[in-house]
Order: sequence, then C-alpha cells, then structure tokens
Amino acid sequence: MIIVHHLNDSRSQRILWLLEEIGVPYEIKHYKRGSPVPYAPPELKAVHPLGKSPVVTDEGKTIAESGAIVELLIEKYAADRLAPPRGTPAYTDYIHWLHFSEGSAMLPLMLKLYVGLLGEGGAPLAPRIDSEIENHLSYMEASIKGRDFFVGDSLTGADIQLSFTSEAAGGRGVLKDYPELARHMKAMQARPAYRRALEKGGPYAYGPKD
Repeated sequence: MIIVHHLNDSRSQRILWLLEEIGVPYEIKHYKRGSPVPYAPPELKAVHPLGKSPVVTDEGKTIAESGAIVELLIEKYAADRLAPPRGTPAYTDYIHWLHFSEGSAMLPLMLKLYVGLLGEGGAPLAPRIDSEIENHLSYMEASIKGRDFFVGDSLTGADIQLSFTSEAAGGRGVLKDYPELARHMKAMQARPAYRRALEKGGPYAYGPKD
C-alpha cells in the first residue's frame, strides 16, 4: 500500500491527484501546518530527514521531492498512460517540464512569498523577483497556448507538476496576466480525479474557487 504523508496546502495535493488518475489504492496520513507561521510540523521529520511534504512510502521505500515522486510512480504504475514512450522527442519534453516546475519556476514564487514578509526591507529585491516570475510564467504561457496539455494530446505527469506552479502563481496574485495558464489550470481542476483528491486531502487554499 502506498502511503502519502500529506500536508495541507502543499505540493502533496498533486500527489493525491496523481494517484487518483492512476487508480491505485493508497493511504493518507494527514499533517497540519503550524500557526501563525505555516511551517510543516516536526512529526514529518520522523518520516524523512527534510521534514517536508510530499513524502510517500511505497513497498517500504520512502521517497521525497515531488518531481521524483511523480516520475517514479508513473514509471511504476502508469507509464503507458501518463508519460510518452521513452526515447521519443515527446519524452524529452516531458522530462523537461516535469522538473522545470520545481527546478526553475517555483523558486521566484517562493521568494516573492518570503521577501514579501519583510515589508519595505524586501523592496529592493522585488523587481528582480518579479522579472524572474514573468520570465518563467511567460515561457509556460507560450508553451500551452492553443494546447490542452503541455506534452502530447493527453494528460501527463508534466501537467500535474505544472498545475501547482499555476496555482501558486494564482495565490500570489500574478496569474491574471497569463490567460492560457489560467485556462489550463481550470481545466485540470475540473478533472474528476482532481476533485476526488480534494475531497480526500481536505481544505486546499489553492483549489478551485467555484
């Protein structure tokens, strides 16, 4: 049985979505962010030394990092459905997008969150952070324009990974300038598997607002 160590309002929501798309049984262990500072609770340190989520345990092996989790779960359980064939140009694109989300796009969005907490003290950094957010989101916007999915003609792990980037951008108030990304995000949020994952995962600040 796959165990998902699920932290509210975190990247682990997309792991629940992935598993709903795959259709394999799994168990959720819930963890709640602290207050007023929304850090992950110390209990996650007992699961993995980084003390972060998502973390999954599958057949006794604990795996951290959402890109690695998505890639490995698809490879093991749904390579014929949620990833292009290995060795094809589409597979190269798929791997690129799968890791672009956390490797590039999320860093300036996280910096915007943390630097914003500094108020005027963080103001000198804001132009550089905003330019990097624009750089990455514009790249995504151009890539999804006129398409339903980032790779090929059906859902892949790349869409699942990148959806959180769009949701985080929306949470930071910067998605309004990227209508193609907003369209893709809403289409992903309308998928039945996504909705089932929301029901099981609990309240999710970045979820659909309908």
